[in-house]
Amino acid sequence: MTETPDNRLAKVATLIDQHRDQPGPLLPLLHSIQDQLGYIPADAVPQIADALSRTRADIEGVISFYHHFRTTEPTAHQLQICRAEACQARGSRELEQHAKTSLEIDFHQSTADRTLSLEPVYCLGNCACGPNIQIDDQVVGRVTPERLDALVESLRTQPLEVK
Repeated sequence: MTETPDNRLAKVATLIDQHRDQPGPLLPLLHSIQDQLGYIPADAVPQIADALSRTRADIEGVISFYHHFRTTEPTAHQLQICRAEACQARGSRELEQHAKTSLEIDFHQSTADRTLSLEPVYCLGNCACGPNIQIDDQVVGRVTPERLDALVESLRTQPLEVK
């Protein structure tokens, strides 16, 4: 269930108060907001900017620079496909294209049923076993298009089990 804007902004205000007096509070604050809400809502940007005496452009620039930060509500699961050179050499570009086609979405988008979002990642540290993906916090290696389809289907019906 989606929170009301007032409730969401009240949580942001509480987090701002907790971080305001820290040296360099912006990144810890953004992490706290995302940890609590699952993303950084657009309506929180002016509130953060005002509280930290920064411009909205400064805040949005930091949010957009770091791939970790989301600006939309999270889906049930996040699928990341490694785009690092080692995984590319092992077929990640083809896997990426298959995922986009089969899920009917592009990077930074979500499936219509909000089961899954697709994100690029630039190294999962499992280079010898590429191509690699990460579903939520679980890294999966040697992923073929068929294996990806099976993993995605399992997400729709049950918790993730990698075999």
